[in-house]
Amino acid sequence: MRLLVTGGAGFIGANFVHRTVAERPDVQVTVLDALTYAGNRASLAAALDRIRFVHGNITDPDLVDGLVRDTDAVVHFAAESHNDNSLDDPWPFVHTNVVGTYTLLDAVRRHDVRYHHISTDEVYGDLELDDPARFTEDTAYNPSSPYSSTKASSDLLVRAWVRSFGVRATISNCSNNYGPYQHVEKFIPRQITNLLDGGRPKLYGEGRNVRDWIHVDDHNRAVWDVLERGRIGQTYLIGADGEQDNRSVIAALLDIFGRAPDEFDHVPDRPGHDLRYAIDSTLLRTELGWQPRYRDFRAGLEATVEWYRANEAWWRPRKAATEAAYARTEQSG
Repeated sequence: MRLLVTGGAGFIGANFVHRTVAERPDVQVTVLDALTYAGNRASLAAALDRIRFVHGNITDPDLVDGLVRDTDAVVHFAAESHNDNSLDDPWPFVHTNVVGTYTLLDAVRRHDVRYHHISTDEVYGDLELDDPARFTEDTAYNPSSPYSSTKASSDLLVRAWVRSFGVRATISNCSNNYGPYQHVEKFIPRQITNLLDGGRPKLYGEGRNVRDWIHVDDHNRAVWDVLERGRIGQTYLIGADGEQDNRSVIAALLDIFGRAPDEFDHVPDRPGHDLRYAIDSTLLRTELGWQPRYRDFRAGLEATVEWYRANEAWWRPRKAATEAAYARTEQSG
């Protein structure tokens, strides 16, 4: 298989590339990444001799067409994905997530290439904290931020191209990922790197917001299952029953570091901060046989801490600028 991976220098995409070259040596991987602030060529350092890396943008129609023409399948990870940044400037999210997805769909339609679209559970909005319901493939879209609304828009483009033009596409909507190579602006790596620096974790508001955490390796195994055996036109939700509120995540990290349970700082809550996400992945499990391997969130968190501890050279260059940006936001809040 000749496989084009967009956003392969980002967090989930880089982990996908590493897993693919390690476990599927017959797959020829090409990575297309614009190397914006969230993409990092260093995340692919261990795999660069086994892949083709193309520095470019998914909104470039000529570049995308040439790459898609010479491939058998596309896995589309590339996205602007940080809620806080989307509130500050929505345009990059519209450009990358909507225009970029259209550009890819136009090319895979033209060349009849298999396409898998990576999306998020945030397109469904949020649930009440005491609501027993979970998101399913039939949940109505109700995005609440510029980021999630552009991801919802891209999902709808994929669905329309399947129905109108017969594009061979699938979609997966996943819950919050954690693991190696995640940018230090994100919730878990930010807290880990603060603690590694001897600092204190930062908690939005009262920390009652719930996320359904999944280890990135479990997510990427599911992506391969969908790519190889998923029904064309079908959406699959990927989740590992990992619901944790933000306060509990910080409590676990403080315990892992041997710090007192009250050694954290409250910061102003994010505008429009979704309350709770929860995934029902029954379809994925029953139809494709997928099961998470990281069932113990604490064990996965400990492994993630050790990765950041061992890879300071990867995250250190971005830490100071990230904290400075957060300081401006938190002080203005």
